[in-house]
Amino acid sequence: MSLEVQQALLKITLVIFMVGNLLDVGLRLQFDEAIRDLRDARFVAWSLLWGFVLLPGFAYGMGLIIPMEHPYVIGLVLLAMTPCAPFLPPMVDRARGSLGYTAAFMLLTCVTTVVYMPLAVPILVKGLSASAWTIAKPLLLFLLVPLALGLWVRRRSAPLAARIEPVVRKITGIDTILMLGLCLLIYGKQFLALEGSYAIGAQIVFFSVATIAPYLLTFGIPREQRTVISLGMATRNLGAAFAPLFTAPGIDQRAIVMVALGVIMQTAFSFGAATCYRRLSQEAR
Repeated sequence: MSLEVQQALLKITLVIFMVGNLLDVGLRLQFDEAIRDLRDARFVAWSLLWGFVLLPGFAYGMGLIIPMEHPYVIGLVLLAMTPCAPFLPPMVDRARGSLGYTAAFMLLTCVTTVVYMPLAVPILVKGLSASAWTIAKPLLLFLLVPLALGLWVRRRSAPLAARIEPVVRKITGIDTILMLGLCLLIYGKQFLALEGSYAIGAQIVFFSVATIAPYLLTFGIPREQRTVISLGMATRNLGAAFAPLFTAPGIDQRAIVMVALGVIMQTAFSFGAATCYRRLSQEAR
């Protein structure tokens, strides 16, 4: 199988990954509960501040200070601009955080990402020659539309949503395994080449700050809500981070490798943080 075919298959699995995950979220999301919790102005303000101001700014600053090659900086900044992976709910559940606020957080970050990235990418990501509309199209089509469809189905018929959701989740799970396998097949050697590039160290620093700082430095809201924000920042919406890289022309493959590395990092940091927060919750009782 040629490299071109492998990359084409990777793009297909990425589309299925984005659409399937967001459709699954919509089918499970308690929309009324999410809207109610979004009236909590302090929670919303902290979520937006960490997700779309502080952490993207931190990653941009890292790119100026750490002597990484520029494609790695592009990948890091794109990761920083896309908080909240679709697997956030089981992490929050493990951490004994607020599942109600998790729904609100996921809805908030998904919608904000679609609006934010077309405006912020041309400013923060130097060297990515794509217009705002080029960036917005895949986000609208593969993030917002499936989320809205899932929400619509659930509001029309909760029993139907309950029947569809396990099928969507299973298909998406199989696709995720295929996507990860293709990532390793295509970029495995380049992962090994990251040694000495500062890329791995930069991601460790970023994910450490993204995970710990929102928990320790978010004030005025309960622990259960800080847990949601912390884990939401420890996880990344990789589909949204990949989207500009697969639509803009002439992208250096190292930027894609940097985003792909985020799969490993977010899994390790979010699982570790969830385990730690669970223990803290048990000790507080």
